[in-house]
Amino acid sequence: MRDATLPVVLIAGGLAMLGWNYGWIPDWNTLVAIALVVAGVAIMGLDGLTKKSMVAGPVLIAMGIAWYGYFDLGWRSRLIIPLLMIFAGLMMLVARFAPLLDSKEKGIFAPRDR
Repeated sequence: MRDATLPVVLIAGGLAMLGWNYGWIPDWNTLVAIALVVAGVAIMGLDGLTKKSMVAGPVLIAMGIAWYGYFDLGWRSRLIIPLLMIFAGLMMLVARFAPLLDSKEKGIFAPRDR
């Protein structure tokens, strides 16, 4: 069987260029914002509700929203950065006093006892 790497790369590159030129693929900043929000949701979904995920997930989601607001909506960094700092601090305090586990004991990413 022959190597299919070059045809696959050509097809993927052509589709990417076609999508970019016709506006089917959003701009880079929108993709980064979407990736941050998806990462925050994935952390909360995969790790469950723990103290770590209660901070990391919402903070990543807030960073994605702030990223989109800064680059696409014209929000100012002098407003975004302090708000993100306040939100992260509040989430850390809430997680500190919440009756949750520090980390997931059982599940996909839990350390295994051998």
